[in-house]
Amino acid sequence: MNEQITPFFNSIEIQEAELKLAKQSGAYAQNLEYFFAIEFLLSYKGSKDTVASYRRELEKLFLWTRMVAKRTIKSLGRAEIEEFIDFCKKPPASWIGQKVANRFTIAGEKLVPNPKWRPFVNKMGSIYKLSDSGVKALFGILNSYFGFLIQQEYLIVNPVTLIRQKKRFLRTTQELPRIRRISNTAKNYLIAEAEKMAQENPRAHERTLFIIKALLSMYLRISELTENERWVPKMKDFYKDSDGRWWYYTIGKGNKEGEISVSDEMLKALERYRIHLKLPPLPSIDDEMPLIPKHKNRTTGITSTRQIRVIVQKCYDRTIESLLKDEKIEEANEMRHATVHWLRHTGISEDIKSGRPREHVRDDARHSSSVITDRYVDISKADRHRSAKNRNILMVS
Repeated sequence: MNEQITPFFNSIEIQEAELKLAKQSGAYAQNLEYFFAIEFLLSYKGSKDTVASYRRELEKLFLWTRMVAKRTIKSLGRAEIEEFIDFCKKPPASWIGQKVANRFTIAGEKLVPNPKWRPFVNKMGSIYKLSDSGVKALFGILNSYFGFLIQQEYLIVNPVTLIRQKKRFLRTTQELPRIRRISNTAKNYLIAEAEKMAQENPRAHERTLFIIKALLSMYLRISELTENERWVPKMKDFYKDSDGRWWYYTIGKGNKEGEISVSDEMLKALERYRIHLKLPPLPSIDDEMPLIPKHKNRTTGITSTRQIRVIVQKCYDRTIESLLKDEKIEEANEMRHATVHWLRHTGISEDIKSGRPREHVRDDARHSSSVITDRYVDISKADRHRSAKNRNILMVS
């Protein structure tokens, strides 16, 4: 367990080139398990999000197999898969990072493993817990992977299918998973800090301000701001209907189309952003400019969700400093744990709390069911306890 924890798999482009070279040189047959894993990941290359999630779990499996089980993938049976699932539910501290880090970094002119990278990440500062949905996703990915190895005639039996009592790996709980969001105080500080950054350095941070307002106001997912195989967000995706109402068109999770109503505040944010880019205040129906252009080449949009995270994190860091300066310790700690996705949760939650019709929020959030939207109705433990405090079991006649 003292062995250095280093990643197996690089970007999909590097893996594809590596696979091609291995087949040409004869190295493919010498490391079949590794190259089968690459071929498995490449079979999903049409979706970067899918590749990223599958790579993340295969990375853990390969590391555990080599470093803990001291086995090969081919030798894993039902018992070993169960041990691996248990390991993922409670990994050792040395396998857990406090923030997401790149798998590889550049040293000189070479790409080398990043010593700060860890296969598990826990930004919450509490005990690491793998959620039930995480366990189910892990089972699904492992099942697909071992099924692929059977198709390649490398395995005869899928060890995942031999596990008959998968429910033992799941917790039973009365409450649904908690929706993570930032408080009103932290949100107001965040927006104020983004506006300060935009004022101090417009070239760098007018884009930052627009991104944060779009994530909050339109409940966008981070992938809906970046160019990918299924979607290229452009200025023309903001459009006005025949009644003068503004909408934003997107293709999001599950390749699902959606129309999001644009508030007056969001429309002002768009106008400010476009004026900064030296564009007319509002887009036309044929405006092909990328919604979030790169600084160096504005004809190209950002393609990496990681880059969006870095942009937002810089504003988070400034917000934390500002909160600490004003001795708002609780809110600062909250922001330390916040991810970009919390902005979507915050926008949805605040709109529901403000009294906006729930079905309107549901449609703008592009939830498949009102049941999902209902999870954002915030009945805190404190409120629940307060309502029960003076409850009396004696009947009053």
